[in-house]
Amino acid sequence: MSKSDYWLDKRVLITGCTGVLGSWMTRRLLAHGADVIGLIRDWVPQSNLMLSETVDQIKIVRGNIQDEALVARIFSDYEIETCFHLAAQTVVGIANRAPVPTFEANIRGTWNILEAARNWPGTRSVVIASSDKAYGAHDELPYSENAALLANHPYDVSKACADMIAQTYANTFSLPVAVTRCANMYGGGDLNWNRIVPGTVRSTYRHEGPLIRSDGTMRRDYVYVKDIVTAYLMLAEALEADTDTHRGLAYNFGQDKPISALDMVQTIIGLSINPQLEPDIQNTARNEIQDQFLSSQLAHERLGWEPAHSLEEGLRETVEWYYDFLAKEPS
Repeated sequence: MSKSDYWLDKRVLITGCTGVLGSWMTRRLLAHGADVIGLIRDWVPQSNLMLSETVDQIKIVRGNIQDEALVARIFSDYEIETCFHLAAQTVVGIANRAPVPTFEANIRGTWNILEAARNWPGTRSVVIASSDKAYGAHDELPYSENAALLANHPYDVSKACADMIAQTYANTFSLPVAVTRCANMYGGGDLNWNRIVPGTVRSTYRHEGPLIRSDGTMRRDYVYVKDIVTAYLMLAEALEADTDTHRGLAYNFGQDKPISALDMVQTIIGLSINPQLEPDIQNTARNEIQDQFLSSQLAHERLGWEPAHSLEEGLRETVEWYYDFLAKEPS
C-alpha cells in the first residue's frame, strides 16, 4: 500500500485533475496531507473534482498543457516535487476524426512537462500516463513491458510517442520519470458516455438496452480507478526512494482478468436496477484491436501492488456513483 505519511506537505502537480483518475487521485492526496496544484484547461461543473468540492481544497492554475511557458512557471512558482501527468485527449473516436489536436495535447503536452521537470531542480519524481493502447496489436498475450510498441492509430500512436519521449528524458537526462500503462480504467466521474462503463450504466438507469459498438467479442482488461490511484502513488514513492531501479521503466497495471465487451455489459446490467435489459450489439467500431490485455507481474514483484477490488466490487461502487449523479440531473 501507499505510505500516507510520505505525502504530508509534499508539493504535487496533477495535470488533468478534472478527469476521472485525476479527481480521485486529488482526493486521495489531500487525505494524505499533500499540497496539491491542479492544472485545469476547461471548467467542467459536472466533474467529480467539482461535485465533491475537492477543487476548493487545491491550488488551481488555469491554462493549457501545450503552453510551454505556463508549464515551466508552474514548476518554479509552486516548487513542484512530484508530478502526475494525466492530461490528455483520451477518446479514440475523437483522435480518429481529428488527429492533430490529439497529437498536440498528448505529445507536445508531455514534452512540455518533461522539459519543465528537467529544468526545475526540485523535481523528485514524474509519473507519465501512457496506455495499454501503446502496444498496438500483438499475437502474444498478455503484453509484458518488454513487448514492442506497435501502435498504428492516432490515439495509440500519441501515447506510444509520449511513452518513448518519457524514456528518452530518463535515459538521456537522468530525469526521475517512470511510465504507467494501464488497462481500461473505470470508475465514477467518467463523463464520456461513449465509453462502455458510463454508457452502459446510464442506459440501465434510463431503462434502455445498452449499446455495444463492436460485435461484443473484443476482450479487454478492466481496472478500478481507486486501484490505479494506489498504483500511481506507490510508483512515485518507489521512484524517489530508489531512482536508479525505477527510472525510465514502464509498469503495466491491470486486473489480469480479460473479459469480452458483451460479458462486461452483462455484468453491469446484472448489478443495475434493470437486470432484465438486453444489450444492442451494433458492430460499428473501427480501428480497434480485437484482444488487448496486460500482465501486471512486474508491478506485483517490484512495487508490491495488487488491485484491492474485484471487477464486481469496483463496478458496484461505480454503478452507485452514477445512479446518484444521474438522479441529481435536471429531468
